[in-house]
Amino acid sequence: MGAGIAHVFLAGGSSVVIVEADDLRAERARSTVESSLQRAGERGQLPDPAAAVARLRATADRTELRGGRLVVEAVPEDQALKASVLGAIESLLDADAVLATNTSSISVDALATTLERPERFLGMHFFNPVPASALVEVVRGSATAPSAVDEARAWVARIGKEAIVVADSPGFASSRLGVAIGLEAIRMVEEGVAAPEDIDAAMVLGYRFPMGPLRLTDLVGLDVRLGIAEYLHRTLGERFRPPQLLRDKVARDELGKKTGRGFYEWQ
Repeated sequence: MGAGIAHVFLAGGSSVVIVEADDLRAERARSTVESSLQRAGERGQLPDPAAAVARLRATADRTELRGGRLVVEAVPEDQALKASVLGAIESLLDADAVLATNTSSISVDALATTLERPERFLGMHFFNPVPASALVEVVRGSATAPSAVDEARAWVARIGKEAIVVADSPGFASSRLGVAIGLEAIRMVEEGVAAPEDIDAAMVLGYRFPMGPLRLTDLVGLDVRLGIAEYLHRTLGERFRPPQLLRDKVARDELGKKTGRGFYEWQ
């Protein structure tokens, strides 16, 4: 997700600093983004990939974030980890910078409790794969200033995407609806109603979904989907209880595209 977010801001003309946990990860991140930009150029989607690459820095030094106008945290979906990273980042930023979390389900208000400037903090939920998606969900916390929301929407417009603004609530709008459909699709596989390919075809051909819920689960990651479902189960009740099939696949490391197997086989 972090690499995809960097890609779209570079393609939109911004200068981008990626901060990783160590130098090796920083170099890998730079290589990933550079390759992604070059492929976009080869497909005719980016007129000057070299110029975009020239605006990219990747480092393990968090102080490189100083002076940034927008900083998007994109570490894994772990509330304690996110809170720790956000606190460390905020101390480096100017008072009027916007700090955002790319979370698909964790409460923005919960993350804001440890920050000194919660009025400059919000959620920016990007969708995977980021360069191909059209939507960014801007999540407004109870303390988020309207000016921060306006700035986030302006950043989204700058990268050629559409922003929707939602209040902080479990799963926001997109994850809550998307997970509900995905979990029901998994239950249908579990109950032998239909094969994954046929369930996905029903939604793509019958409801004009761009991608079926099971293929999307593979793309997002079954472990990520399980984590979101567990959180929604705790906060919203039984209708979000994860199916046993999902738990079993995660236990077997069948996490989707990133491990080569989920509901589909991936090369």
